[in-house]
Amino acid sequence: MTRLSRREPRSRSLRRTPAVFLSMVLAVTAAPSPATASPAAVKAPDLGTNVTVFDPSMPVSSIQAKLDATYAAQVDNEMGTSRFAFLFKPGTYGTAEQPLQVKVGYYTEISGLGANPGDVVINGKVEAYNRCLSSDPANPNCIALVNFWRTVSNLTVNINGAGQDGCRQTANFWAVSQAVSLRRVEFTGGTLSLMDYCTAGPQYASGGFIADSKLPATTNGSQQQWLTRNSSVASWSNAVWNQVFSGVDGAPDDSAFPDPPYTTLAKTPVSREKPFLFVDSRGKYQVRVPAAARNTSGTSWNAKSGKVLPLSDFYVAKPGDSVAKINLALALGKHLLLTPGVYDIARSIQVTRPNTVVLGIGHATLTAVNGATPLDLADVPGVIVAGVTIDAGTEESPVLLRVGRGNGVTSPSNPTTLSDVYFRVGGPHIGKTNIALEVNSDDVLIDHTWVWRGDHGVEGFTQGVNGDTDRWRTNTGRYGAVINGDDVTATGLFVEHFQKYNTVWNGERGTTVLYQNELPYDPPTQADWMNGSTLGYAGYKVGNRVKQHRLYGAGVYVFNQNNPSIHTANGFEVPSTPGVELHHIMTVNLSAGVIDHVVNGVGAAADTTKVGQPVFVTSY
Repeated sequence: MTRLSRREPRSRSLRRTPAVFLSMVLAVTAAPSPATASPAAVKAPDLGTNVTVFDPSMPVSSIQAKLDATYAAQVDNEMGTSRFAFLFKPGTYGTAEQPLQVKVGYYTEISGLGANPGDVVINGKVEAYNRCLSSDPANPNCIALVNFWRTVSNLTVNINGAGQDGCRQTANFWAVSQAVSLRRVEFTGGTLSLMDYCTAGPQYASGGFIADSKLPATTNGSQQQWLTRNSSVASWSNAVWNQVFSGVDGAPDDSAFPDPPYTTLAKTPVSREKPFLFVDSRGKYQVRVPAAARNTSGTSWNAKSGKVLPLSDFYVAKPGDSVAKINLALALGKHLLLTPGVYDIARSIQVTRPNTVVLGIGHATLTAVNGATPLDLADVPGVIVAGVTIDAGTEESPVLLRVGRGNGVTSPSNPTTLSDVYFRVGGPHIGKTNIALEVNSDDVLIDHTWVWRGDHGVEGFTQGVNGDTDRWRTNTGRYGAVINGDDVTATGLFVEHFQKYNTVWNGERGTTVLYQNELPYDPPTQADWMNGSTLGYAGYKVGNRVKQHRLYGAGVYVFNQNNPSIHTANGFEVPSTPGVELHHIMTVNLSAGVIDHVVNGVGAAADTTKVGQPVFVTSY
């Protein structure tokens, strides 16, 4: 396929705000100065009705009851609109005799408000279990394959299973799949299991992501793929298909690849930890914004680089706020905090100033209306977007998140960064877009994203062949991620089910550390899945003109459920040049369809004689 061209630059319609006027506006909205503020005088910010702030003086029973009620509402609410954030002020929650046992459902964030993870200690657990999707007791279909959209960060869990049944006491269970983030967390006093082996089978899981954390002995179990970045781990039990460690103290050796299929990088090439909300010693809410770093390993907890922004520097948005109001605040120099909820976006939220922070909590979701591009970033350095989900709407958007136009000034030491930014085309409603994520700027860091064209949902389609055909024609997403900028790094790039190339990488010197892809389930016929005379589209495409590119730990999976006779020529398609290097790549058959080769005609077919058995290429 020919290179997807960058869009022509457009003139910027927003003029720079005069400095004097800007300072006057900010002065009006500024918080009390540190010299006059005191804990008693500091007023808690209004973060909306979907944010609950816990204090260690509250009874454990009251906190437990609130969390349990929300979990009961959210455990099966996969495609719902409710969003929640539970924030814990510094202190200790739960005791040896009365532990706090947190179960995390859909669209729920559990985060500490300390400056460091040790400032908030939960004596108990923070867990996610399998969902049992069938009412048939003989075949309950208990899996974690759809345990999406939940967040835990910035706390310490002293594992205590008191009161749970015998099996549940054996570990802290974190059985999750895509769009699930575990950051700045320490587990002590027990083990961590990334699968739920206490329910009936099949117990499959397909995650996931951990960063900036300290892990105990960890059972990977059934997790098909996983990225652990800039952390430490006491031990890791096993690998299934694709386990990647980048900058992790204690990571397993990968010299025997593919038996087991570990991929280990001693250092992470480019990293920046996600911004987080915390309460300082005077009770004021602040946002810590870590700096970017290169060639790092281990946690960043002691790092002093970066900056601290008072919450008064943010426009605190709530669902229903107009985009015009949000854009005015951004133009006047404010950062943006999106509180939990669903925001209908009929015109782009425009980020035009360098170093702007857009931070979502509680899985704040921007939904495109009337074919809008919900979020549009200018070609400026240091913009950070974190904790935001972007949904396609019923009218086709050209793109859901555009990063630059390819005509600005960027900075290798201060990259624009996307952390825990998720995309959906279909699922909760019909969705349409040409491209989900388009990166035109140079020097961009993508630190964990799931770009998903829904393979299931509640849009009204019936199950089976006709339903899948309806999905193919109605939930339309051609390209998942299109990377046109140079020197772009992705750590944790998950892209699934798009109707042409899931990922197209046209920029030079790109690096991806862990890539996970499922080809679309629903092409009706082979004719619908053709790239000219080529059988289908590779799951990962590096542009024909690219001279330098590196990919570490990647899998492309096939499950042509709608028509099992469909073939895809290659899982990966790249130019054959010495500067383009692929390390530890694989294709996997999930029981329908065929990928004929791993990369460029190399590697055996992933067909139905090898269901669940990866076809590996160690290096290309």
